[in-house]
Amino acid sequence: MFRGLWIAVCLYSLLGCASRQEVTPPPARETPPSLWQGRLSVRVQSDPPQSWAADFELSGTAQSGRLKLSGPLGIQLADLTWTPAGAQLSARGETRSYASLDELASQMSEHALPVEALFGWLNGRTQAIAGWDVQLERGQRLMARRTEPLPTAELRLIWVSMERNAP
Repeated sequence: MFRGLWIAVCLYSLLGCASRQEVTPPPARETPPSLWQGRLSVRVQSDPPQSWAADFELSGTAQSGRLKLSGPLGIQLADLTWTPAGAQLSARGETRSYASLDELASQMSEHALPVEALFGWLNGRTQAIAGWDVQLERGQRLMARRTEPLPTAELRLIWVSMERNAP
């Protein structure tokens, strides 16, 4: 009888150690995507009016990232990279360095795009930016119109958010 009790205690102890672990699903993604692909167009109401369009691939954040612009048939128009230490623009076989992304953006057009807000817009957040009227539409479309300073400008984006593959 003592032996039977001893075996029961051992089995009970072993079963207690082998208790089932609850499996919980991974938490929902809290960080927004950091890779977008799509098409953009810019129209500036200057004299004479200027406009251009390109396919884009944008990765990273407003602090550190990369923007590749390409034209018809995938021809690379520009490659912009930036970090807190500075920014670079590679286009037409030349590479130029700038102190910041804002400086680089202002060199590309007369008035810099609000880069930090752009990342928010791509993640579906409308942010009030002085001088800009922004409309986010269904299906990841954006129309942002700069009213001040003159000349007025219009930025249109159509994009998809991509998942980055882990390195």
